[in-house]
Amino acid sequence: MTSRSRSTSTTAAASDAVTLLNAARALAPEISARASELESLRRLPADLARKFAEAGLFSTVIPKPWGGFELHPADTVRVIEEVSRADGSAGWCVMIGATTAVVAGFLPERWAREIYAADPLVITGGAVAPSGQARQADGGYMVDGRWQWGSGTQNCQWIGGGALVMDGDKPRRTAGGDIENRFMVFSADQVEILDTWNSSGLRGTGSHDFQVRQAFVPADRSVVLGIDPPVLDRPLYRFPLFATLASGVCAVALGLARRAIDEFLELALRKTPTFERRTLAESARVQAAVGEAEAALRSARAFLFDAIDAAWELAEAGSAPTMETRRDLRLAATNAAWQSAHAVDLMYHAGGGSSVHASSPLQRCFRDVHVVTQHIMVNSGVYDTAGRLYLGVGVAPPNL
Repeated sequence: MTSRSRSTSTTAAASDAVTLLNAARALAPEISARASELESLRRLPADLARKFAEAGLFSTVIPKPWGGFELHPADTVRVIEEVSRADGSAGWCVMIGATTAVVAGFLPERWAREIYAADPLVITGGAVAPSGQARQADGGYMVDGRWQWGSGTQNCQWIGGGALVMDGDKPRRTAGGDIENRFMVFSADQVEILDTWNSSGLRGTGSHDFQVRQAFVPADRSVVLGIDPPVLDRPLYRFPLFATLASGVCAVALGLARRAIDEFLELALRKTPTFERRTLAESARVQAAVGEAEAALRSARAFLFDAIDAAWELAEAGSAPTMETRRDLRLAATNAAWQSAHAVDLMYHAGGGSSVHASSPLQRCFRDVHVVTQHIMVNSGVYDTAGRLYLGVGVAPPNL
C-alpha cells in the first residue's frame, strides 16, 4: 500500500468515526428522554433499535466488504461511551450489538454476506458463555442450551450462543487440547426468549435468558472464538477478540461516569443543603470529591486507550497479540469499569438525598454502573489474573 493510499484510508476511517460519534450525539436527547420508558419496558424499544441501526451504531466492527465501518477499537469505545452517557441501558444494547458483530470477520464469506451484508439494518446479539451442548449432525450441529444475559435479543435477527461440542458424555477437545467451545449463530426463529430480566440496574437492556432446543446450525456458521483465525486477515480481526468485548463493556461504564459527573456539577451549583448557607459547589468536601472523580475517570480512560493503541500497532503490523498485550488490555478495561464505578459513587454520595429520587439520573447511573462491573469481562477477578501474569506465576486463560 502506498503512503498516499494509507493516508486516504486513514482519512476515510476518521471520517466514519466522526460520523458515527455525531450520530450518537444527535440521538442522545431522545435516548435520555426515553430512559424511564426503557426501564419500564425492560428492553430497548424496537423503534429506537431501528434508529440505532439506521445510524450505523451496530456496524462499527462489521467488515467494510460486508457494509460495516470496521472502526479502530478506540473509536468503537467512543461511540458506545457517548450512547451510554445518554442512558446506560441504551449504551449496553449498542455495545452488545456492535461487539457481537466481530464474528463477521471470522465467518466464511457465504454466511458473513447472508447475515451482515444482506440487511444493512441487521442487529446481532448473544452470549459467548458455553451454556449449550452441540452434537455433530450431517453438515453441522444439533444444539440445545439456555443462556443468560441475552441483552437486546428482542431486536436481533441473528443470535449467538457458546456451546460445548460433545463427544459422547464429554466435551470434545481441539487439536491444541482446549475444550471445544463453538459460538453457534442461530436465526431468531430458532430462539425462544424467556422473561427473566428483573435487575437492579441496566433494566432497559432486555437481558433475558434465551434458549434453543434441537436447533440445527451448519458447521461453517459457528466459530471457536479465540482459536479460529479470522477469515478476513485485517487489523481489526487480528486485534484480541475478547479485548474487543471487554473494551466495549467498560465503555458503558465510562459513559455512565461522565454522565454522573456532569449531572452532579449542575446539581452542586443550584443546591443548598438543609442547615447550610452555601451551595454544594462551595463545600471543600464536595470539591475534593469532584476532583477525585475526574481523576479516576480520565486516568482510567487514558490507560484504556493506551493499551488499545499498543495492541492496534501489533494488529496493523500483522503480528499476533502477545500475552502481555492481552493482559494489559483486559486489565485496562477492568480498571476503567471499576474506576468509573468509583467516580459514580463519589457523585452519588456527594449529591445526598437528591441522588435517591427516581427523577435523578444519579441513582440510575449508580445502579447501572454496578451491574456493569459484574460482567465476566471486567469483574474483579481480572485483577487477580493480571497480577499473577505480571508476577510470572500464572498461565494466561484462553479467554484473556
